[in-house]
Formats: sequence, C-alpha cells, structure tokens
Amino acid sequence: IENSTNRQVTFSKRRNGIMKKAKEISVLCDAQVSLVIFSSLGKMFEYCSPSTTLSKMLEKYQQNSGKKLWDAKHENLSAE
Repeated sequence: IENSTNRQVTFSKRRNGIMKKAKEISVLCDAQVSLVIFSSLGKMFEYCSPSTTLSKMLEKYQQNSGKKLWDAKHENLSAE
C-alpha cells in the first residue's frame, strides 16, 4: 500500500483482527498462543495466552523446532 495513511489504517485494522483471533483460539480451544507484531516503524504489539508466558512459549518453540534462539551465555544473564 503506497499511501502511508492508508497503510497505517490497514495495519491497525489487521493487527486488531489477528489479535482478536489469537485471543479467540486461546479461549475457545484452550490453546497456548503467543503473537508478536512489529509495525513498519518498529513499534511492538504482543499477545500471550493467560495460561503461559512468552518465555515459556519461546522455550517450547526452541525444544520442538530444534532451533537455538539464544546461547548459554545469554540464558545465564536472564537468570541473574
């Protein structure tokens, strides 16, 4: 979308829609959902199911995908 105002309005509407869907699937299906969105200006929007935390979700992702998201040095920093 070339017009910046139209692009921002579209982003806002779609962001609200996907956040609503994330909340719905979490409640209706008892699913654990995490969603992180960054706007074109770098503003962050997030949702995480009440039954979990983003840290737990990232840990699960790392275990199930086999992808290492951070190294041991950084894990130790978060424990301090």
